[in-house]
Amino acid sequence: MGIEFFNWLQDVREYSRVSRRRRGLRQPGRGVDYTDDRFQDVVHSTVSRIHPRRMTLQVKEIIQETPTTKTFRFERRDGPVPPFRPGQYVNLFIEVERVLTSRPYSLSSAPGAGYLDITVRDKAEGFVAPYLLKNVRVGDELESSGPAGTFYHEPLIDGEDLVFLAGGSGITPFMSMIRHAVQRQSQLKIHLLYGSRRPDDVIFGHELAKVADSHDNIRFSLVISEPPRDYQGLSGFLSSECIQGQVGDMAGKTFYLCGPREMTDYCSAALRELGVPPWKTRQEAYGPPGDVTKETGWPKGLSGDALFKVTVVGGEIVQARAGEPLLNTLERHGIVVPALCRSGACSACRMRLLSGRVFMPAHTGIRESDRQNGYIHACVSYPLEDLEIKI
Repeated sequence: MGIEFFNWLQDVREYSRVSRRRRGLRQPGRGVDYTDDRFQDVVHSTVSRIHPRRMTLQVKEIIQETPTTKTFRFERRDGPVPPFRPGQYVNLFIEVERVLTSRPYSLSSAPGAGYLDITVRDKAEGFVAPYLLKNVRVGDELESSGPAGTFYHEPLIDGEDLVFLAGGSGITPFMSMIRHAVQRQSQLKIHLLYGSRRPDDVIFGHELAKVADSHDNIRFSLVISEPPRDYQGLSGFLSSECIQGQVGDMAGKTFYLCGPREMTDYCSAALRELGVPPWKTRQEAYGPPGDVTKETGWPKGLSGDALFKVTVVGGEIVQARAGEPLLNTLERHGIVVPALCRSGACSACRMRLLSGRVFMPAHTGIRESDRQNGYIHACVSYPLEDLEIKI
């Protein structure tokens, strides 16, 4: 009895000691208050490892995927590869022709691989993509943001029956999702409909076909829009007829769309025609439109080459083309603006419009409160007259 009482007393004393040490750091029912100053170093280092604001990446390998496309495989030089959700992106910060700019690229590698892959397709009218493809070599170092974005599978909302509609390089986030599902031996039902112009330029085509052959829960339907004469597979566009013919019953399925704006707009209309409710459709932002003057609501008669004066409060005055995103204009004049998605969704490039008018495409994700209070997203804002802005 004496020994048991002694052990019990020791337990009580230990509890009292711990309780005294934590007194002032706890609130009833709320656990430890980690905002207390004594925890700041631990909290900061933990958050920085999981959600780094910037990363230094070194090119470990370059993989030629198709005649127009390469995958750049990076290892991180300033810390571990952070966790991310399949479908997220990183934003590469780069200097091209003495212009400091950035571009977001979806990660095509799966989480946990120990490296980060971005897959880049050449664009004849591009600025950053051609530079990366022609100039970046193994061993080069680039700076990027940490993983970001909300285009990923949410099991409780999206369910387990998924249809991916991809166009061109829009395959990259889906590749991360599919690779992750294969690695985890997930029983998600995935049906990928992938639209490509030519059969010899299908990114990840061989890997996707192999995965579909060896996994009953993953289907792959390739649709070629410009087929050669002897082509035997599916051809045309991802129309309502094509989608229904391949997918069948729409009920219970969640549809993900990623690709050029023209493709996602076309597919969105097709899904509406098939009766798919909006809450069963997820769409990834894909940059500004190729030609903003063709967007609904663009002022009639206004040329994309029209020039306007942009006055930056506390800075300089620059000339801006109506048809160029304001963010691009500022970068070309050496004015660096924080940016991540460059699609109007993340608000990193948010700035105050003090005077003048801008055009923003209807699909941009700017908040209504920003519109009412005079804020714009520079990456999808086009000057319609002289402007005054505050960055």
